[in-house]
Amino acid sequence: VSEIVDFEYIIVGSETESLILELNLIKKYDPKYNIIFRDDKSYPYIELTSDKVPTLRIIRRINVKKVKNNLFGPYPNVGAARKVVEILNRIYPLRKCKTYEKRECLYYHIGQCLGYCTHEVDENKIKEMKSEIISFLNGNTKVLTDRITEKMKIFSDNLDYEKALEYKELLNYINITTEKQKVDLDNSVNIDVASYYAKDNYISIQILFIRGGKLLDRNRNIFPMIDTEEEEFSRYLSEFYNKNVSMPKEVLVPDNLNKEVFEEVFKIKFMTPIKGEKKKILDLAYDNARIYYEEQMTYIKRDEDKITNALEELKDKLKLDSVDRIELFDNSNLFGTFNVSGMVVFVDGKPSKNDYRKFKITNDKNDDYGTMREVIYRRYFRVLKDGLVKPSLVIVDGGPGQINVAREVINELGLDIPVCGLKKDDKHATNVLLGFDPVVEIPIDKRSDLFLLLTKMQTEVHNFTISYHKQIRSKGALSTVLDNIEGIGEVRKNKLLKKYKTISKMKEASLEELEEILPKDTAITFKEFLDNYDK
Repeated sequence: VSEIVDFEYIIVGSETESLILELNLIKKYDPKYNIIFRDDKSYPYIELTSDKVPTLRIIRRINVKKVKNNLFGPYPNVGAARKVVEILNRIYPLRKCKTYEKRECLYYHIGQCLGYCTHEVDENKIKEMKSEIISFLNGNTKVLTDRITEKMKIFSDNLDYEKALEYKELLNYINITTEKQKVDLDNSVNIDVASYYAKDNYISIQILFIRGGKLLDRNRNIFPMIDTEEEEFSRYLSEFYNKNVSMPKEVLVPDNLNKEVFEEVFKIKFMTPIKGEKKKILDLAYDNARIYYEEQMTYIKRDEDKITNALEELKDKLKLDSVDRIELFDNSNLFGTFNVSGMVVFVDGKPSKNDYRKFKITNDKNDDYGTMREVIYRRYFRVLKDGLVKPSLVIVDGGPGQINVAREVINELGLDIPVCGLKKDDKHATNVLLGFDPVVEIPIDKRSDLFLLLTKMQTEVHNFTISYHKQIRSKGALSTVLDNIEGIGEVRKNKLLKKYKTISKMKEASLEELEEILPKDTAITFKEFLDNYDK
């Protein structure tokens, strides 16, 4: 709400018109806070390109407006998608390389490519392969199984039993998979079946993908409800089909979905079967949603209990009224260069990734206290200035020195925020919680829920900061890296650049080779710097 600049509203004639307008606006603007598709995962599709010589591949990020190729999916199980592509590429000699080479590659010599780069290939043969692949991906497995059986017989007749066995295993994989997936529907039917199960303020949603009368895959999710179950289900479906590229012919849904609105927005048929095989499949989707709910709620409730216990213990040990929002800080540098800090936020014991922040430190010195002072000041001056939510607790990565610096800055800003610290042992593992004033060590049972939560928090902030540090470092020019090494001036820098040109080549150089350009002490320091550069 604090980020809203202004708002406007549109008067419509009915609730149905309102829902249509909402779905269309979401589809048009893809708003930042419309996150019903909770994990924001982009599911893979299998793409058969429309080139003169097509290729078969898996893609994720798709620009719907620019799609001109044949797309099949989505495949929530990326492993299954890769297996399908692998089988088709082995059976059909499609083009495997991205660019045309000047001579035949290995795939040509093992019979998995027709050598399109150097040989003329009959266009009718390419069309035939393409037609068979499209037929298979639409659910017709007979063409492919017949082709595999034919190849298996040829290898067997030639006494190449090892190769024949490979094709027999492929055939078994396809037969077993399609037998399990068989749904008692017309083979030409391409439908999705969507249903849900709601209980105790959670909703479990299942979408089954049926192509060519076979159950190919499914999408499923479970999350807390913030609205009625009907509205949560409607929003989830609208977001799902807004991101979906390969649309089915029809979607089977429960009766309480506003089917007319969805048909108008997505231009496909939404229906609720009353009886027959389609009704059985819709019931199957409901049963899957219910079972998934029962499975997952065991884990969800267990995890929530662990988090609750951990937060209660943390409050008790630090004598605090609340630890609802915890902000953690970590610093990273390489011999004083590329100095950065990271902040992660845990709300009610869970990561709030939208609140994570990165800080590029202005002072490029190996001064941990100075870095801590700068990042704490910048963060909580902003909290004051912009009226942001104050944390219940600040955790810094370090000992009494870092804790006292953070407290000093927070007090200077007139804020009342408790600060504690986490120290690591020699193996970089969470070891001790530090708190109170003066700072003392607070014992924690290493088998407790609190210790596990603090370890998770410390790992999260460390990985987030290190990732940012590597990102910044990778953008730094080589000459900038050399500028930060004491003892390497302009002349020596130019000699190193002229001889080695890249960091990787410098890393390969021995200490003796570096000493040909640098004094011994400088060479040792530089060698240590290079050894730690990618860590």
